[in-house]
Amino acid sequence: MTTVAQAGASAPAAGRRVTPTGRLILPADADRADWLTARRNGLGSSDLAAILGISRYGNALSVYHDKTGGLPLENDDSEPALWGRAIEDTVAREWARRNRSVVRRVGLVANVDRPWQMCTLDRRVLECPLATERERCAVEIKCRDKMKAPMWRKGCPDDVLAQTLWQADVCGYDHVHVGVLIGGNDYRQFVVRVADHQQLIEDLRAAGERAWQQIVTRRPPVLPHDADPDVLLDLYEQLHPARNGAVDLTRDGDAQDALSEYLEAHTAETEAGRRKKTAKAVMISALGGADQAMVLDRTFYSLDEQSREYVDTERLAERWPDAYADCVEDRVSRRLNIPRAIREEHTL
Repeated sequence: MTTVAQAGASAPAAGRRVTPTGRLILPADADRADWLTARRNGLGSSDLAAILGISRYGNALSVYHDKTGGLPLENDDSEPALWGRAIEDTVAREWARRNRSVVRRVGLVANVDRPWQMCTLDRRVLECPLATERERCAVEIKCRDKMKAPMWRKGCPDDVLAQTLWQADVCGYDHVHVGVLIGGNDYRQFVVRVADHQQLIEDLRAAGERAWQQIVTRRPPVLPHDADPDVLLDLYEQLHPARNGAVDLTRDGDAQDALSEYLEAHTAETEAGRRKKTAKAVMISALGGADQAMVLDRTFYSLDEQSREYVDTERLAERWPDAYADCVEDRVSRRLNIPRAIREEHTL
Protein backbone atom coordinates (compact mmCIF):
# COMPACT_ATOMS: atom_id res chain seq x y z
CA MET A 1 0.00 0.00 0.00
CA THR A 2 1.45 3.37 -0.99
CA THR A 3 1.51 6.12 1.60
CA VAL A 4 -0.27 9.14 0.14
CA ALA A 5 -1.65 11.98 2.19
CA GLN A 6 -3.92 13.59 -0.38
CA ALA A 7 -5.27 11.66 -3.35
CA GLY A 8 -5.12 13.74 -6.48
CA ALA A 9 -8.30 12.67 -8.29
CA SER A 10 -10.80 15.31 -9.31
CA ALA A 11 -13.49 16.26 -6.80
CA PRO A 12 -16.89 14.54 -7.18
CA ALA A 13 -19.83 16.59 -8.42
CA ALA A 14 -22.57 17.83 -6.10
CA GLY A 15 -25.53 15.46 -5.89
CA ARG A 16 -23.39 12.37 -6.39
CA ARG A 17 -23.32 9.63 -3.76
CA VAL A 18 -19.84 9.77 -2.19
CA THR A 19 -20.34 7.36 0.73
CA PRO A 20 -22.57 4.27 1.14
CA THR A 21 -25.49 6.41 2.35
CA GLY A 22 -24.20 9.96 1.79
CA ARG A 23 -24.85 12.41 -1.05
CA LEU A 24 -22.52 15.35 -1.73
CA ILE A 25 -24.14 18.76 -1.20
CA LEU A 26 -21.08 20.96 -1.68
CA PRO A 27 -17.49 20.00 -2.54
CA ALA A 28 -14.63 20.77 -0.18
CA ASP A 29 -13.41 23.68 -2.32
CA ALA A 30 -16.78 25.48 -2.27
CA ASP A 31 -16.88 29.08 -1.11
CA ARG A 32 -17.04 29.24 2.68
CA ALA A 33 -20.07 31.54 2.63
CA ASP A 34 -21.91 29.01 0.43
CA TRP A 35 -20.94 26.21 2.83
CA LEU A 36 -22.13 28.19 5.86
CA THR A 37 -25.45 28.85 4.12
CA ALA A 38 -25.94 25.25 2.95
CA ARG A 39 -25.28 23.76 6.38
CA ARG A 40 -28.35 25.61 7.67
CA ASN A 41 -30.47 23.13 5.72
CA GLY A 42 -29.67 20.38 8.18
CA LEU A 43 -27.87 19.36 11.34
CA GLY A 44 -24.14 18.67 11.27
CA SER A 45 -22.02 16.65 13.67
CA SER A 46 -20.94 19.68 15.73
CA ASP A 47 -24.60 20.73 15.97
CA LEU A 48 -25.43 17.42 17.65
CA ALA A 49 -22.81 17.96 20.34
CA ALA A 50 -24.35 21.37 21.05
CA ILE A 51 -27.90 19.98 21.09
CA LEU A 52 -26.82 17.38 23.65
CA GLY A 53 -25.27 20.09 25.85
CA ILE A 54 -21.72 18.73 25.59
CA SER A 55 -20.24 21.35 23.27
CA ARG A 56 -17.86 24.11 24.31
CA TYR A 57 -19.33 26.48 21.75
CA GLY A 58 -23.12 26.25 21.83
CA ASN A 59 -26.31 24.58 22.99
CA ALA A 60 -29.67 23.56 21.53
CA LEU A 61 -30.91 27.15 21.55
CA SER A 62 -27.90 28.51 19.70
CA VAL A 63 -28.30 25.76 17.08
CA TYR A 64 -31.96 26.73 16.70
CA HIS A 65 -31.16 30.41 16.17
CA ASP A 66 -28.32 29.56 13.80
CA LYS A 67 -30.50 27.36 11.58
CA THR A 68 -33.39 29.85 11.58
CA GLY A 69 -31.14 32.76 10.61
CA GLY A 70 -30.97 34.58 13.93
CA LEU A 71 -27.18 34.39 14.16
CA PRO A 72 -24.55 35.61 11.70
CA LEU A 73 -23.30 32.98 9.28
CA GLU A 74 -19.76 33.03 10.67
CA ASN A 75 -20.30 32.93 14.43
CA ASP A 76 -17.01 31.30 15.44
CA ASP A 77 -14.07 33.54 14.50
CA SER A 78 -12.07 32.76 17.64
CA GLU A 79 -8.33 32.13 17.60
CA PRO A 80 -8.72 28.41 18.46
CA ALA A 81 -11.18 27.95 15.58
CA LEU A 82 -8.92 29.84 13.16
CA TRP A 83 -5.81 27.82 14.04
CA GLY A 84 -7.75 24.58 14.11
CA ARG A 85 -8.75 25.11 10.48
CA ALA A 86 -5.20 26.13 9.55
CA ILE A 87 -3.54 23.07 11.12
CA GLU A 88 -6.15 20.53 10.03
CA ASP A 89 -4.40 19.63 6.77
CA THR A 90 -1.06 19.04 8.52
CA VAL A 91 -2.62 16.65 11.05
CA ALA A 92 -4.54 14.84 8.30
CA ARG A 93 -1.34 14.29 6.34
CA GLU A 94 0.40 12.95 9.44
CA TRP A 95 -2.45 10.54 10.10
CA ALA A 96 -2.18 9.27 6.53
CA ARG A 97 1.62 8.92 6.78
CA ARG A 98 1.53 7.00 10.05
CA ASN A 99 -1.21 4.70 8.83
CA ARG A 100 0.15 4.22 5.28
CA SER A 101 -3.17 5.37 3.94
CA VAL A 102 -4.79 7.67 1.41
CA VAL A 103 -7.18 10.44 2.40
CA ARG A 104 -9.14 13.02 0.46
CA ARG A 105 -11.19 16.08 1.26
CA VAL A 106 -14.88 15.63 0.48
CA GLY A 107 -17.20 18.45 1.54
CA LEU A 108 -20.71 18.75 2.92
CA VAL A 109 -22.57 15.42 2.82
CA ALA A 110 -26.25 14.66 3.53
CA ASN A 111 -27.86 11.29 4.23
CA VAL A 112 -29.84 10.09 1.21
CA ASP A 113 -32.86 9.04 3.30
CA ARG A 114 -32.72 11.83 5.92
CA PRO A 115 -31.52 14.96 4.06
CA TRP A 116 -31.57 17.03 7.25
CA GLN A 117 -28.86 14.75 8.68
CA MET A 118 -25.58 16.25 7.44
CA CYS A 119 -21.89 16.30 8.16
CA THR A 120 -18.69 17.78 6.77
CA LEU A 121 -16.12 15.02 6.74
CA ASP A 122 -12.63 16.28 7.53
CA ARG A 123 -11.17 13.57 5.29
CA ARG A 124 -12.53 10.47 3.59
CA VAL A 125 -10.21 7.46 3.91
CA LEU A 126 -9.68 5.59 0.65
CA GLU A 127 -7.41 2.89 2.05
CA CYS A 128 -8.38 1.94 5.57
CA PRO A 129 -5.45 0.64 7.66
CA LEU A 130 -7.79 -1.79 9.44
CA ALA A 131 -8.95 -3.58 6.29
CA THR A 132 -7.25 -6.01 3.94
CA GLU A 133 -9.12 -4.44 1.03
CA ARG A 134 -9.57 -0.82 -0.09
CA GLU A 135 -12.33 -0.13 2.38
CA ARG A 136 -13.60 3.43 2.67
CA CYS A 137 -14.21 5.20 5.95
CA ALA A 138 -13.34 8.66 7.35
CA VAL A 139 -10.97 10.39 9.74
CA GLU A 140 -11.95 13.25 12.03
CA ILE A 141 -9.17 15.75 12.77
CA LYS A 142 -8.96 17.66 16.04
CA CYS A 143 -6.55 20.24 17.47
CA ARG A 144 -6.97 20.75 21.21
CA ASP A 145 -5.33 22.77 23.96
CA LYS A 146 -2.84 20.95 26.20
CA MET A 147 -5.13 21.52 29.18
CA LYS A 148 -7.62 19.17 27.49
CA ALA A 149 -5.13 16.27 27.39
CA PRO A 150 -6.69 14.39 30.37
CA MET A 151 -9.99 14.20 28.46
CA TRP A 152 -8.28 12.03 25.83
CA ARG A 153 -6.64 9.58 28.24
CA LYS A 154 -9.13 6.74 27.75
CA GLY A 155 -10.36 7.59 24.27
CA CYS A 156 -12.38 10.30 22.58
CA PRO A 157 -14.24 12.84 24.76
CA ASP A 158 -18.03 12.78 24.65
CA ASP A 159 -18.38 15.62 22.14
CA VAL A 160 -15.99 13.98 19.68
CA LEU A 161 -17.65 10.58 20.17
CA ALA A 162 -21.04 12.12 19.34
CA GLN A 163 -19.61 13.86 16.27
CA THR A 164 -17.94 10.78 14.83
CA LEU A 165 -20.95 8.54 15.43
CA TRP A 166 -23.16 11.11 13.71
CA GLN A 167 -20.79 11.14 10.74
CA ALA A 168 -20.86 7.35 10.57
CA ASP A 169 -24.67 7.38 10.65
CA VAL A 170 -24.87 10.00 7.90
CA CYS A 171 -22.39 8.24 5.63
CA GLY A 172 -23.10 4.57 6.33
CA TYR A 173 -19.63 3.79 7.70
CA ASP A 174 -19.02 1.12 10.33
CA HIS A 175 -16.17 3.08 11.93
CA VAL A 176 -14.47 6.48 11.90
CA HIS A 177 -10.85 7.22 12.74
CA VAL A 178 -9.81 10.17 14.89
CA GLY A 179 -6.48 11.99 14.81
CA VAL A 180 -5.86 14.68 17.42
CA LEU A 181 -2.97 17.07 18.03
CA ILE A 182 -2.89 18.22 21.64
CA GLY A 183 -0.93 21.29 22.67
CA GLY A 184 0.84 21.46 19.31
CA ASN A 185 3.17 18.49 19.95
CA ASP A 186 1.17 15.56 21.36
CA TYR A 187 -0.36 13.45 18.57
CA ARG A 188 -2.84 10.65 19.33
CA GLN A 189 -5.25 8.55 17.28
CA PHE A 190 -8.31 6.44 17.96
CA VAL A 191 -10.98 4.40 16.21
CA VAL A 192 -14.71 4.83 16.94
CA ARG A 193 -16.70 1.71 15.96
CA VAL A 194 -20.42 1.82 15.28
CA ALA A 195 -20.94 -1.71 16.64
CA ASP A 196 -19.84 -0.53 20.09
CA HIS A 197 -22.41 2.30 20.25
CA GLN A 198 -25.62 1.12 18.59
CA GLN A 199 -27.95 2.49 21.28
CA LEU A 200 -26.13 5.81 21.41
CA ILE A 201 -26.48 6.20 17.63
CA GLU A 202 -30.23 5.64 17.91
CA ASP A 203 -30.39 8.24 20.68
CA LEU A 204 -28.37 10.71 18.60
CA ARG A 205 -30.66 10.29 15.62
CA ALA A 206 -33.77 10.72 17.80
CA ALA A 207 -32.33 13.87 19.41
CA GLY A 208 -31.41 15.25 16.01
CA GLU A 209 -34.84 14.55 14.53
CA ARG A 210 -36.53 16.19 17.50
CA ALA A 211 -34.31 19.27 17.21
CA TRP A 212 -34.85 19.51 13.46
CA GLN A 213 -38.64 19.41 13.90
CA GLN A 214 -38.36 22.28 16.36
CA ILE A 215 -36.39 24.24 13.78
CA VAL A 216 -38.79 23.48 10.93
CA THR A 217 -41.87 24.38 13.02
CA ARG A 218 -40.14 27.41 14.61
CA ARG A 219 -40.53 26.14 18.18
CA PRO A 220 -37.46 27.16 20.20
CA PRO A 221 -36.18 24.42 22.53
CA VAL A 222 -36.52 24.77 26.28
CA LEU A 223 -33.10 24.42 27.88
CA PRO A 224 -32.46 22.59 31.16
CA HIS A 225 -31.92 24.72 34.24
CA ASP A 226 -28.27 23.71 34.40
CA ALA A 227 -27.44 24.97 30.89
CA ASP A 228 -24.04 26.68 30.71
CA PRO A 229 -24.72 30.38 31.51
CA ASP A 230 -21.57 31.54 29.70
CA VAL A 231 -22.81 29.97 26.46
CA LEU A 232 -26.23 31.58 26.98
CA LEU A 233 -24.82 35.04 27.69
CA ASP A 234 -22.67 34.83 24.57
CA LEU A 235 -25.71 33.74 22.55
CA TYR A 236 -27.85 36.64 23.76
CA GLU A 237 -25.07 39.09 22.93
CA GLN A 238 -24.92 37.74 19.38
CA LEU A 239 -28.70 37.79 18.99
CA HIS A 240 -29.03 41.39 20.18
CA PRO A 241 -25.82 43.32 19.45
CA ALA A 242 -27.77 46.62 19.51
CA ARG A 243 -30.32 47.21 22.26
CA ASN A 244 -32.93 49.92 22.76
CA GLY A 245 -36.30 50.42 24.41
CA ALA A 246 -37.97 48.72 27.38
CA VAL A 247 -39.83 45.46 27.97
CA ASP A 248 -42.68 45.02 30.47
CA LEU A 249 -41.90 42.23 32.97
CA THR A 250 -44.97 42.81 35.14
CA ARG A 251 -46.35 39.35 34.31
CA ASP A 252 -42.97 37.63 34.01
CA GLY A 253 -42.55 35.97 37.39
CA ASP A 254 -39.49 34.00 36.29
CA ALA A 255 -37.53 37.15 35.45
CA GLN A 256 -38.52 38.77 38.75
CA ASP A 257 -37.48 35.66 40.67
CA ALA A 258 -34.20 35.64 38.77
CA LEU A 259 -33.55 39.23 39.86
CA SER A 260 -34.01 38.26 43.51
CA GLU A 261 -31.72 35.25 43.08
CA TYR A 262 -29.13 37.42 41.33
CA LEU A 263 -29.10 39.94 44.17
CA GLU A 264 -28.89 37.19 46.81
CA ALA A 265 -25.96 35.60 44.98
CA HIS A 266 -24.29 39.01 44.62
CA THR A 267 -24.61 39.64 48.36
CA ALA A 268 -23.25 36.18 49.18
CA GLU A 269 -20.38 36.71 46.73
CA THR A 270 -19.51 40.06 48.33
CA GLU A 271 -19.59 38.57 51.81
CA ALA A 272 -17.50 35.60 50.70
CA GLY A 273 -14.95 37.97 49.17
CA ARG A 274 -14.73 39.90 52.42
CA ARG A 275 -14.23 36.70 54.45
CA LYS A 276 -11.55 35.59 52.02
CA LYS A 277 -9.64 38.87 52.39
CA THR A 278 -9.92 38.71 56.18
CA ALA A 279 -8.52 35.16 56.23
CA LYS A 280 -5.74 36.22 53.88
CA ALA A 281 -4.77 39.06 56.21
CA VAL A 282 -4.46 36.64 59.14
CA MET A 283 -2.32 34.27 57.05
CA ILE A 284 -0.02 37.07 55.85
CA SER A 285 0.28 38.41 59.40
CA ALA A 286 1.43 35.00 60.60
CA LEU A 287 4.26 35.03 58.07
CA GLY A 288 5.93 38.05 59.61
CA GLY A 289 8.93 38.69 57.38
CA ALA A 290 8.96 35.17 55.89
CA ASP A 291 7.53 34.12 52.54
CA GLN A 292 6.69 30.50 53.47
CA ALA A 293 4.68 28.85 56.25
CA MET A 294 5.51 25.32 57.46
CA VAL A 295 3.42 22.76 59.38
CA LEU A 296 5.10 19.49 60.39
CA ASP A 297 7.94 20.00 57.91
CA ARG A 298 5.54 20.56 55.03
CA THR A 299 4.83 23.78 53.16
CA PHE A 300 1.47 25.00 54.41
CA TYR A 301 1.30 28.06 52.16
CA SER A 302 3.68 30.55 50.61
CA LEU A 303 3.71 34.10 49.34
CA ASP A 304 5.19 33.84 45.85
CA GLU A 305 6.30 36.68 43.60
CA GLN A 306 4.60 37.08 40.26
CA SER A 307 4.80 39.65 37.51
CA ARG A 308 2.62 40.79 34.65
CA GLU A 309 2.96 43.32 31.92
CA TYR A 310 1.48 46.73 32.57
CA VAL A 311 0.99 49.48 30.00
CA ASP A 312 0.84 53.12 31.07
CA THR A 313 -1.61 54.30 28.42
CA GLU A 314 -1.33 57.97 29.43
CA ARG A 315 2.44 57.97 28.93
CA LEU A 316 2.06 56.01 25.69
CA ALA A 317 -0.42 58.56 24.33
CA GLU A 318 1.84 61.44 25.34
CA ARG A 319 5.14 60.11 23.96
CA TRP A 320 4.02 57.97 21.01
CA PRO A 321 0.56 59.18 19.93
CA ASP A 322 0.67 57.27 16.62
CA ALA A 323 1.40 53.97 18.38
CA TYR A 324 -1.34 54.73 20.90
CA ALA A 325 -3.86 55.40 18.12
CA ASP A 326 -2.82 52.22 16.31
CA CYS A 327 -2.91 49.84 19.29
CA VAL A 328 -5.50 51.19 21.73
CA GLU A 329 -9.20 50.96 20.99
CA ASP A 330 -12.38 51.49 22.93
CA ARG A 331 -14.56 48.41 23.32
CA VAL A 332 -18.15 48.92 24.35
CA SER A 333 -19.71 46.46 26.75
CA ARG A 334 -22.88 46.42 28.81
CA ARG A 335 -23.15 46.26 32.58
CA LEU A 336 -26.23 44.99 34.34
CA ASN A 337 -27.52 47.95 36.36
CA ILE A 338 -30.19 47.56 39.05
CA PRO A 339 -31.56 50.75 40.68
CA ARG A 340 -30.95 51.03 44.41
CA ALA A 341 -34.66 51.07 45.25
CA ILE A 342 -35.18 47.80 43.38
CA ARG A 343 -32.16 46.24 45.07
CA GLU A 344 -33.46 47.14 48.52
CA GLU A 345 -36.96 45.92 47.67
CA HIS A 346 -35.74 42.50 46.55
CA THR A 347 -33.25 41.94 49.37
CA LEU A 348 -35.59 42.60 52.29
